[in-house]
Amino acid sequence: MDFNELAEIIFPNAKDISYYEQKYPERNLKEGAAVTRFAPSPTGFVHIGGLFGSIIDRKLAKQTGGLFILRIEDTDQKREIENGTLQIVDALRDFDIIADEGIISQNEEIGDYGPYKQSQRKEIYEAYAKSLIKQGLAYPCFCTTQELEEIRKKQEAAKIKPGYYGVWAKYRNFPLDEAIAKIKNGDSYILRFKSQGREDRKIKHKDSIKGSIEFPENDQDIVIIKADGLPTYHFAHVVDDHLMRVTHVIRGDEWVSSIPLHLELFKALGFKPPKYAHTATIMKDENGNKRKISKRKDPEAAVSYYHEQGIPTDAVVEYLLNIANSSFEPWRRANPNKDISEFELQLNKMSVSGAIFDMVKLLDVSKNVISKYSGEKIYDETLNWANKYDKEFAQLLKNNKEYSIKILNIERKKEKPRKDIAKWSDIKQSIQYMYPNIFENMKEYEFQKIIDKQVIKDILETYIEKYFNISDNKDTWFNKIKDLAEEKGYAREVKEYKLNPEDYKGHVGDISTVIRVALTTKHNTPDLYEIMQVLGKDEIIKRVKKYGG
Repeated sequence: MDFNELAEIIFPNAKDISYYEQKYPERNLKEGAAVTRFAPSPTGFVHIGGLFGSIIDRKLAKQTGGLFILRIEDTDQKREIENGTLQIVDALRDFDIIADEGIISQNEEIGDYGPYKQSQRKEIYEAYAKSLIKQGLAYPCFCTTQELEEIRKKQEAAKIKPGYYGVWAKYRNFPLDEAIAKIKNGDSYILRFKSQGREDRKIKHKDSIKGSIEFPENDQDIVIIKADGLPTYHFAHVVDDHLMRVTHVIRGDEWVSSIPLHLELFKALGFKPPKYAHTATIMKDENGNKRKISKRKDPEAAVSYYHEQGIPTDAVVEYLLNIANSSFEPWRRANPNKDISEFELQLNKMSVSGAIFDMVKLLDVSKNVISKYSGEKIYDETLNWANKYDKEFAQLLKNNKEYSIKILNIERKKEKPRKDIAKWSDIKQSIQYMYPNIFENMKEYEFQKIIDKQVIKDILETYIEKYFNISDNKDTWFNKIKDLAEEKGYAREVKEYKLNPEDYKGHVGDISTVIRVALTTKHNTPDLYEIMQVLGKDEIIKRVKKYGG
């Protein structure tokens, strides 16, 4: 009795692996082209770490003339959520991450190297598991949950490494005839890999991010096919990455310790391993202590959070590239207007330690990104956001489209545009005073240095009666504000006031602030002249009168 007979009894209908090697040939790509994949499980929302990895996957593939694959690892079907695959596809598409090959909807895929859902590749895994059995490198294990628990307790009591290996691997050298008898009898079993490794031997591996690393060899006889006939992640990804001809596997730090096992599986199956690149974990600073960003604790761990807040996807991608590559920030400073696609990502310049996720920094990046948008684009993006998250604001924008675009274009069509908008959810609060119907009900005025109501009334009356002309250009307008300041005993220039403060009541900035607050209720706004041009003559006079001028 030999291993071939065991293999045939377990997988009588499995094809020879030569069939799949011919079906999925080497790809016809130029030298140096990277084939990458993002392979999430449809078990919950897309995590910021997953988005981070997929951005790197796609960037590396695009810049080398390669391919980016979206594969769904759905072998843990107990944890799968309804429409989990569609959630992944939609979440990536929201960030303009679209696969060249693989899954494109809940039940659709493109490409010649599928199926791209692991649950649909069962016969492929069976073929390669059968090949391992024939070589004596895989075997059936009949251990019950209770037996495995007893092994674990004995290992804990002896204070030795836990796991199923060596003398603890009860069915590793089980007689073939007895194993076959158990299978024919209908006994439940799983398939385990028969490791050839020894913990006292070392392997050296060069990670594309971390550089050279040394590990003990793998000696664990891990499960490769579960009782339900589906593979474990360890086995499935090795087969999939080989047959899909993946060249670079980019994944999180938590998988580094699996390198010895995965390399051994590649070797046992006769495959050339891909290049591995393990990205640093995204961390959160909590009272000076670093911790991994958490699905349970941190709303920003879910990519849906950025849509809810209205942070542009461009900004999130740009920020994550900033985390990914130390060379990105200087590149952006040198190339403020270049498309992000022109930046060349380098794996060897990625951080090897956990990067702190900094919301303040992200919002600064977002301000820069939004500052390059036109008023029309900001209107469209804000309306898209408001349609989902603020119906009342969406209606206001729809009812006042051209006027709203004028508001959003204030201080925008210039060499150094304004940088005060960080997210779409901020816009309502920052521009609502521009809408007459809303302004009518605003009562809190943020006057600063000049707070006496009669003084304010006098300044406003004099301005409207003597100096106000909506047709003035900006220089003329500001010179008139200076004339008004001088008439009321305020310095025409701030520097004049600073030189001789005892000679003046204040300076021209105090006068312009009175006008600004009367027209907007706010002391801090974009350019006052541009605001007045959008409001128009009648609305300006109406607002001055509302205050009591």
